[in-house]
Amino acid sequence: MSNAATCTYLITGGSGFVGSHLTDALLARGDSVVVLDDLSTGRRDNLRPHPALRFVRGSILDELIVDELVHECDVVVHLAAAVGVKLIVEQPLRSLMTNIRGSENVIEAAHRYRKKILVASTSEIYGKNSTGPLREDADRILGNTGVVRWAYSTAKAVDEILANAYHHERGLPSIVVRLFNTVGPRQSPAYGMVIPRLVRQALAGVPLTVHGDGTQTRCFAHVLDVVDALLRLLGDEAAVGQTFNIGSAEEVSILELAKLVIEHTGSTSGVDLIPYHEAYRKGFEDMVRRVPDTTKIRELTGWTPRRTLDEILTEVVREAREELAVAMP
Repeated sequence: MSNAATCTYLITGGSGFVGSHLTDALLARGDSVVVLDDLSTGRRDNLRPHPALRFVRGSILDELIVDELVHECDVVVHLAAAVGVKLIVEQPLRSLMTNIRGSENVIEAAHRYRKKILVASTSEIYGKNSTGPLREDADRILGNTGVVRWAYSTAKAVDEILANAYHHERGLPSIVVRLFNTVGPRQSPAYGMVIPRLVRQALAGVPLTVHGDGTQTRCFAHVLDVVDALLRLLGDEAAVGQTFNIGSAEEVSILELAKLVIEHTGSTSGVDLIPYHEAYRKGFEDMVRRVPDTTKIRELTGWTPRRTLDEILTEVVREAREELAVAMP
């Protein structure tokens, strides 16, 4: 994609998984990037040194830092959030504060300085709605407020509502994207991300743990395909004021995914089915199916994911092997 006029982008959460890949892509095409990250889940070494890159360690909960950096930049990409089912379940208060108060700070600053903002939301928005493929206007189906997972979904919905309200009432040029399962290099297994966790279990020769009965299905998109989608939306004025699903439609059950990981690693590991209440906590709820309808972004920008699940697994396994080789004495 051509980029006649270079811009300075502020990426909150820019040293994280998706943010670091987006940073690479923007720098490669000649833009400047300022990354704001508290390194709670991101890693500083995800960012390669570059003369057009500035890293600021700080939190989106710090209104003064957010105000200063938004003022300095041309476009804001708000990716900072509590991520991963494990983290959300174990630290619900931190998740709520980050995902509501932090997003409010970023969106308000973008409005204050009239900057375009892309707000990253999540497929968790749809809650227990397991029909599919899910369109952007599909109903949200949530359980009771005592279930932490639905509190996270609600917090991200507040982010979306804020961005949309600022757009409709005050003219903020905002775009909302709902990311479905995104995978690829640099994704940590530490926060319940299923593919990195299964790959590392397989390489260690221990049983692969699948939660529930394994029949639940998901779709996995490569992070570079997702970054391509973000860049296309940021470069298209017709995207402003709209919400877009971003993800793959290649559906696989988690049990079948575990078997594919075993094949790709050549592991002799078996598969253990772990009840949800043992994996998380009593009352945990999951959805049986999560498939995005990406017609909207395809019709606007021409975007479709290019990498298959087999290609993704090959790359993730290779990276995990390299990390293990470096870690060995």
